[in-house]
Amino acid sequence: MKIEKALLKILTGAALWSSFILPGPAFSQAPFYEGKTLTIIQARAAGGTGDLRVRAQVPFLRKYIPGNPTITLEFMPGGGGRKAANHIYRTARPDGLTIGAMTPGFVPSAVLGDTGVLYDLDRTIYLGSPDGGAQWIFATRNSVGADSLAKLRSIAGLRVGAQAVGHPIYLTGRLFAYLLDLKDPRFITGYTTQELDIALLRDEVDARSNLAETVIHRSPEWIEKKLVDFHALIEVPKGNRPSQFAQVPELEAFAKTDRERKVLALLRGFRATGSPNILPPGTPKERVQILQEAMRKTLRDPEFHKEFKKLAGDDATPVMPEALDKAIKDMPREAEVIEFFKKFSSGDTLPAR
Repeated sequence: MKIEKALLKILTGAALWSSFILPGPAFSQAPFYEGKTLTIIQARAAGGTGDLRVRAQVPFLRKYIPGNPTITLEFMPGGGGRKAANHIYRTARPDGLTIGAMTPGFVPSAVLGDTGVLYDLDRTIYLGSPDGGAQWIFATRNSVGADSLAKLRSIAGLRVGAQAVGHPIYLTGRLFAYLLDLKDPRFITGYTTQELDIALLRDEVDARSNLAETVIHRSPEWIEKKLVDFHALIEVPKGNRPSQFAQVPELEAFAKTDRERKVLALLRGFRATGSPNILPPGTPKERVQILQEAMRKTLRDPEFHKEFKKLAGDDATPVMPEALDKAIKDMPREAEVIEFFKKFSSGDTLPAR
């Protein structure tokens, strides 16, 4: 009897001890993000379209991150987005609890060597972007009489409208003018986006670059009533375009040199990266993987696309983490190409061809 009691004590003790050291459902570890607060630092002020695009992501990220953390937004405008980018890269703790929501200038500022950039694109960790695809299209008012490339090239002093020097519409307008071999084009700035459409139809300007999707949704009569002539398109990514412009040539068809093709590749790369969501270097790998997967699920969720459209007014064009990382790594960065690119975003005379 004594031996049996002693044996029972040993077995009972072993069972209790094993409950502490052996894994099991009753003692499984809670998800890291359970009960935590995750902060998204936006590189902009509150209330604009960029802010609304980020807000569209928030409920879905919370849904798809195991543990369903509380997500708060902070705003850090300044330096065209560089203040927040520098903070995420240099100051934010790499613990997986701080995400940076960058502006579209995040990648171009670094590649073009803008002052005040203290972050390294190649060491930054990428979660994806909600808005990475677009196409620019170049159009002239039909009363200009440029319904063929030959006629377009015969017009001297074509007035090309834009918002401001350096604006993407200004930059792409100059690239169109350069690669289409326009004769002494003039670039007229100072318009808002909507004013520029009106200026084109009122004969204040003769031509403009525009986002193809914007034309389709905001100015469908330009297509249906043939109020303008479309001359060339820049695809982002290459091979992607709306069906309404299936017959419009891609601008790269007019490039004559490798340097010109690389300038277009650089532009595509800038646009393809959109407004990246990033993490600080050194964030633990397992937390990076959790957040990347949550972002993938968010960007693929049909309900997210509806929310994005409702809040931001346009369609989401998602870029997944791996595609964003590849777009940045594949971007041309030769000094000669960068200097050539800068000529198109400046107020200087277009370079000779």
